[in-house]
Amino acid sequence: MDGNGRWAKRRHLPRVLGHQRGVEAVRRTVRAGVELGLSALTLYAFSTENWRRPEDEVSALMGLLKRFIMADLEEFASNNIRLKIIGDISAFAPDIIELIEQARARTADNTGMVMAIALNYGSQDEIARAARAAAAKGEITPETISAELDTADLPPLDLIIRTSGEVRLSNFLMWQAAYAEMLFLDVLWPDFGREHLEEAMAEYARRERRFGGR
Repeated sequence: MDGNGRWAKRRHLPRVLGHQRGVEAVRRTVRAGVELGLSALTLYAFSTENWRRPEDEVSALMGLLKRFIMADLEEFASNNIRLKIIGDISAFAPDIIELIEQARARTADNTGMVMAIALNYGSQDEIARAARAAAAKGEITPETISAELDTADLPPLDLIIRTSGEVRLSNFLMWQAAYAEMLFLDVLWPDFGREHLEEAMAEYARRERRFGGR
C-alpha cells in the first residue's frame, strides 16, 4: 500500500493526512474483497524498516492503527472476516498489542475472508525465523521452512499488487512470491478502490500460470 506520503505532498498536506486517506482506502478494499469473494487479502501496513521514519510519523501511524482496530472491528467481525497478523508485534506498545489480541480473539471463529495485516513485518526476518524453527525441529527443506512461515495457514499467494508506480517487492512476502503474479499500478494508495481491485483481478485472470513448466 504505497504512496500515502506522495499523495499528501502533491496536495501540500501533512503526511499524516495521506496516511489517514490510506486507512480509508483499506476500508474500501477490504469491503470490496469480501464482496468479490476473495479468500484472503494481505495488507502490508508497517514494515520492519518503517521504524526508521521520523518519530512523529511513526507515532501517528500507531495512532491510526489503534483507531482503525477500534472503529472497524465490529464491522469486520459482522462480515465474517477473520483477522490475522503476520510479523513480530512484540515491538509495539502494550496497549496496541492488547488491542490486536482482542481483535484476533473476536474474529477467530469467523469463516469468511482472512484479512492478514503485516505489522512489523519483513520477509527476510520471517524467512530467518522460519529457518531457525525448522532447524530446531530437524531437517531444513523448502517444505519445512514453508510450514514455519507466518503465512503457513493461508492459501498460496496468487497475486501481489503494488501501488504508486514503484516496481519492487520491498521485503514483502518474498518466499511466498516465488510463483505469484505481480501487478504494479501507478495509482497512489489513497486513491485505490474497488475498481482497481477488480482491474487487478481481471488482469490476473488473463494470465497463464505455468509454475516453471511449459
